[in-house]
Amino acid sequence: MSDRYYSDLRALCCIIDRGSFVAAARELCVSRSTLSETIRRLENFVGVQLLNRTTRSVSPTPAGERLAARFGVAFEEIGAAISEAGAMGGEIAGPVRVHAQRLGYELFLKSLLPDFVRRFPRISVEVQIDDAGLDIVHERFDVGIRLGEMLDQDAIAFPLQPGLRQIAVAAPSYLNQHGVPLHPRELRDHLCIGFRWPGHAALYNWEFCENGVWFSVAVSGPLTFNDQRAALDAAVAGAGIALWVESEVQPLIEAGHLVPLLTEYSAAFPGFALYYPPHRHRSTAVKTFIAAVRGAKKP
Repeated sequence: MSDRYYSDLRALCCIIDRGSFVAAARELCVSRSTLSETIRRLENFVGVQLLNRTTRSVSPTPAGERLAARFGVAFEEIGAAISEAGAMGGEIAGPVRVHAQRLGYELFLKSLLPDFVRRFPRISVEVQIDDAGLDIVHERFDVGIRLGEMLDQDAIAFPLQPGLRQIAVAAPSYLNQHGVPLHPRELRDHLCIGFRWPGHAALYNWEFCENGVWFSVAVSGPLTFNDQRAALDAAVAGAGIALWVESEVQPLIEAGHLVPLLTEYSAAFPGFALYYPPHRHRSTAVKTFIAAVRGAKKP
């Protein structure tokens, strides 16, 4: 294949990743019309339509999605080979793409990254921080940090902590006005501060455990966030009951800002884990990053 079609395939992947010709053209530093001509040329070359185009959106056809996925794997292999060739010169180099849930980043990457890039100045680490349950293979991330119960079944995972538990909390002022719930099902009669996982239409149902059996409670209230720290701020202000990881709310409890509730119904679940896809070549840079996270002192 000529260099031209290699560039065309990279353009196709960029359009699919960004979801639009405009965003892809901006990233590739070309005009939208040039990018459109690139895709037309590529479609003529392979003999099939690769993208569905409307005035408002663009999405891959099955053929386009398959072609982009296979090229993405090949492109990663090329990048890894270049990185390893550079590493043979004595200094480890190359890119590492990381996806981390917000709390996972704060617990395991925030303090590690500055020292890591000082030790390995030729490794470039790109970190995407959000709570979306995305597919790191499809999105071409090298590694991820996610709660253990949310891992892909075929992922290679290394637990970073023994376990977590969530507890319900409320400000003394709220409890003085609305009373104290004695069972999780009584939360339905309280003002609860909701949480919505990114990419999910429904609100997160709060999970509890009774006599070894897990159950969930659909809560409601006037406030909903996609960030648990914002929910805690609202709870401290007396706006309602919030639910979050015990270690994160403990300082607020010790300071008297929040009161723990229903703790006898809170049980441990798998904590955060470092994970990465199986059956993929991992560059020396990625292996070095994995080793650093695994070897770091845990909070």
